Amino acid sequence: MKKSELVFNVLLVPIDFLMIIFAGVLAYSLRFSAEFSNLRPIVFDLPFRSFMEIIFVVSPIFIISFAFIGLYNLKSVRKFWKEIFQIAVGVSAGFMLIIFVTFMQREMFSSRFIFFAGWFFAIITVVLGRGIMRVLQGWIVNKFKFGFHRLVLLGGNGTVKTIQNEIRKNKVLGYKIVRKLRDFKIEDLQKIYKDPGIDEIILCSSDIEKDRIQELLDFCQEKDIDFKFIPDMFQAQATLFEMQTISDITLIEVKRTPLDGWGKIFKRSVDIVGSFLGLIVLSPFFLVMAFIIKLDSAGPVFARLERISRGKKFKLYKFRSMVKNAHSMKYDQDGNLTTQLAKLNERGEGPLFKIKNDPRVTRVGKFIRKTRLDEFPQLINVLKGEMSLVGPRPHEPEEVAKYKKHHKKLLTIKPGCTGMAQISGSSSLDFEREVKLDIYYIENWSLFLDFIIVIKTLLMYLRGDRSAC
Repeated sequence: MKKSELVFNVLLVPIDFLMIIFAGVLAYSLRFSAEFSNLRPIVFDLPFRSFMEIIFVVSPIFIISFAFIGLYNLKSVRKFWKEIFQIAVGVSAGFMLIIFVTFMQREMFSSRFIFFAGWFFAIITVVLGRGIMRVLQGWIVNKFKFGFHRLVLLGGNGTVKTIQNEIRKNKVLGYKIVRKLRDFKIEDLQKIYKDPGIDEIILCSSDIEKDRIQELLDFCQEKDIDFKFIPDMFQAQATLFEMQTISDITLIEVKRTPLDGWGKIFKRSVDIVGSFLGLIVLSPFFLVMAFIIKLDSAGPVFARLERISRGKKFKLYKFRSMVKNAHSMKYDQDGNLTTQLAKLNERGEGPLFKIKNDPRVTRVGKFIRKTRLDEFPQLINVLKGEMSLVGPRPHEPEEVAKYKKHHKKLLTIKPGCTGMAQISGSSSLDFEREVKLDIYYIENWSLFLDFIIVIKTLLMYLRGDRSAC
């Protein structure tokens, strides 16, 4: 899911909340207007401040009701008339719950008119708010090209034309068709990926050979591209994939990880709060480390190391623990380990590299690497959104170039400061075992699993266990 979709869907929650408040204000204002008071005299005392306190207390009930009926489903593309129906059901369910609670508490609301007018205005205002959001989203997407899905359609049947027409009619979907290919080769998709780029591929034909589909899946997984396909009759009954619709066409999305939608939002929120607080608390330590590192050897305080995240390169921050230009001493011009360091590599089979007594490490570097203090600056990467607090180990481009197909699944989510492999004694694990642990994390992610990994990491630190170093 694109960031723009997450932004607009998350904004629906405060918009709905404000519209419920607005509906209450409209109902109260109408009841206490001079015209209505003349028709039906006011025989109760309900100050506006007291009424607003009630509104703010009960409004979250409607948000919960909307969530239960799927109005905040991030993957749902609804027709607007269906959304209006869901809003009416959600508002009605919220008012029914309020009626039930007041009945059980043997309380009666002062004005039945305000109550029923509030129900009517709530439906109208929420529909209006969401309608404005749809128009605004469509305008921003088309005007500023914010969050366009660069889409490639594969196939030569009438479905391609149907999807194309639907995308043209419904601009709010945010799709831009960059190519339509009757037949395809991975080499062609590689070229399109480089320019103009691909965010999503829809396979519209169901008569493609399994080997070619698997090759396409591998390509999408490696490049972090969303993959959807038009199912045949058997596949349409499967429950292992997530189903969506464009117009009357059923699409099935192959999920790479449960870390999507609200899960992605929650995880990013935890990352922002955790990294921000961590950097504030550790800022005195950072100053001390900067002084010690500069005193020990020539070179910058931070090492900016090239790493891969979701198919893209970024600079990972660490306290410098090696001599200047240490990376250039590691690889030759062909991207292979230099002969001197290759002899010292203790990781054996696989693309990873590990030397216990690396000759490039400085005196201070030996201590901070042993205690993993050199990794604290990675909180900067987490705050920037390049890494997460928990995830697979970030690997070097030279290592990734040697990955086999199943290894590349590690690139589907952000790397982490700690993860399954790290708490399992990653320095002593062979590469295939590390890959299995990280793939398990990717396929079974949850906030609870993140919490367990963080707690185990802290416990390892407290008891001085350095097996994850």
